[in-house]
Amino acid sequence: MDTLTDPDLLNDIAEIGRIQAVPRILETVAHITGSRFAAIARVTETTWTACATLDTLGFGLVPGGQLVLETTICDEIRRSATSVVFANASAHPLYSTHHTPRIYGLESYASVPIHRPDGTFFGTLCAIDSAPGNFDEAHVQRSMELLAELIGNYLDKEDRLLQAESALSDAHRAADLRDQFIAVLGHDLRSPLQAISIAADSLSIDANSERQHRMLAHIASGVTRMDGLINDVLDFARGRLGGGIPISLQATSTLDAELKRVVDEVAIATGCQDIQVQIRLEGTVVCDPSRLSQLLANLLTNAAQHGERSSPITLNVHCAPNGFILAVHNAGVIPSSSMDTIFSPFSREKGERPRPGLGLGIYIASEIARSHGGTLSVQSNEAAGTLFTFQMPNATLP
Repeated sequence: MDTLTDPDLLNDIAEIGRIQAVPRILETVAHITGSRFAAIARVTETTWTACATLDTLGFGLVPGGQLVLETTICDEIRRSATSVVFANASAHPLYSTHHTPRIYGLESYASVPIHRPDGTFFGTLCAIDSAPGNFDEAHVQRSMELLAELIGNYLDKEDRLLQAESALSDAHRAADLRDQFIAVLGHDLRSPLQAISIAADSLSIDANSERQHRMLAHIASGVTRMDGLINDVLDFARGRLGGGIPISLQATSTLDAELKRVVDEVAIATGCQDIQVQIRLEGTVVCDPSRLSQLLANLLTNAAQHGERSSPITLNVHCAPNGFILAVHNAGVIPSSSMDTIFSPFSREKGERPRPGLGLGIYIASEIARSHGGTLSVQSNEAAGTLFTFQMPNATLP
């Protein structure tokens, strides 16, 4: 037998092979007909190809095996979409003289068409034997037609599953390309931004008027803000590309000073002066200080933007027996409809007034927490306000 190379037929064979019920279906066909050979065949306008077989007759066909189409009754079934079932070819008024039983030495034969749910013809479910059958032809035909309908439904399920997998794969590829584009874009924006910053510094040396100093201050402020946005974009891309936000662990004994500096910077940047700080750290903390400072800055900025201006923001940092804890509280309330997406990138409430930033702050904070082997959680309700808590287990340097 020649090796089958047609990719469409190979795909059809594989599709039938993925249907786990096929062996039981062929066993059932063999049982109800008493036949020693049963098969599912792919029948086209030019080919007859076995996709699955059960052979105790010694007929010799295996999946991928082919018969000359014109020698089969299946070609007639394809054209007429009509089942053919007979128990004794020699006594049959039509098939006693038909070429197929004569060529293959058949006495009993049962073959029904397989259609997909959309009506497309796939092939046949058939059973043959060289001995006469002892079965009720009408009963066998109806039973096999039901089994053929089941196969057609399985094929439709396989098609839809493959389409879904293909669509998901395409979506993943598109997402990867998008995230890679964001990362490249972030890097490429750095060069012109540095050039602007250097030019502004140079111009400030020769600035004479108050207006010039004021304009250069605006440029410097814009550069700082754009640099922060680029950092957010790059951190977002790193998180989405699966590598997580990179950290550099070190044992630091000055983390309290770093965090207090962040509090002062956020207070100036947001105009929120009422930030109550309680930091109790003894000894060293193993962490990435710059990343924890970024996490705190994002949480405090979020609290300043979304909290109640009439109520203070509180920061509590301490080491507990189970690790390091950093908690930021404000009197604002997160709507229950937003709680499920609060740690997702670009999450903003519908109808929310425009605010600075890209909506990445809390997402990046959660990624920094994950990179430290910790967690960032949130609780929010009318009575207690909103509390973000970062917890990190006691760490050791690698």
